[in-house]
Amino acid sequence: MAGGGLVEIKRRIRSISSTQKITRAMGLVATSKVRKVRKKLEVNQKYYDSFSQIVNDLVRNIEDYNIYVHGNKSKKKLYITLNSDSGLCGGFNSNIVNTAAPIILKDKNNNLLISVGQKGRMYFNRLKCKTISEYVDIPDIPTLKESGTITYKALDMYRKGEVGEVYMIYTRFHSSVRQDVTIEKLLPLGNKDEESPNHFVKFEPSINQMIEDVVVMQLKQQVLNFMLHSKVSEQQSRMTAMDGATKNANDLLDDLNLKYNRERQSAITQEITEIVSGAEALK
Repeated sequence: MAGGGLVEIKRRIRSISSTQKITRAMGLVATSKVRKVRKKLEVNQKYYDSFSQIVNDLVRNIEDYNIYVHGNKSKKKLYITLNSDSGLCGGFNSNIVNTAAPIILKDKNNNLLISVGQKGRMYFNRLKCKTISEYVDIPDIPTLKESGTITYKALDMYRKGEVGEVYMIYTRFHSSVRQDVTIEKLLPLGNKDEESPNHFVKFEPSINQMIEDVVVMQLKQQVLNFMLHSKVSEQQSRMTAMDGATKNANDLLDDLNLKYNRERQSAITQEITEIVSGAEALK
């Protein structure tokens, strides 16, 4: 009986040890990816902040009606969610879905959804949230190619008046211990009336002539910036989850080794007792 128990414990120890090796390896890979994409984010953030200031100056100085600034009178809203293509990253995906799903389901007719990432598509399908477009297999370090594809889809719908507002729901990276789900408005840009126009600046060509190209550039950079934030947060969440799983495996192994040693000691004691009893019986 004791032998059977020892075999079962030994089997569990081998199984947990194998799992621990996998979680440790995944944690190391996630750590490496965090460093790479975080460096890319730091460089991109500086460029994005500077470019956004220029766009804000243009928006403040625009005089004529423009759909990119003042809206197109459509009542529908488009939400773009950024999820991961793979799992094992803690609550990263569920936090996005739990934020977006109630908004979409509140008014299915007027709230449209574009899902980015395999896991987002899977979760939203389960919740009966219909998506108008889905994008998967996003690389670990997104580029303007991926952000441009999403941007042109949203812009096309906005220009045609199919949607009047465009939002992006993503996880913003603040630090290794803080990542927050954030909802950012992409369109319309909005005319910041609280800040007076700078009449001392003359734009050549005129703002109305270049606003189209500027908006496209701004949105591509904005979407790229948010995708980088999302990727850093994803890898950070995965690293944290794998570190936690590895520590839990260590605790389980300690408990099982202790249990194994006790069972083994009990079995040895029982065998010695039986030998001694047998020897006494032969006298």
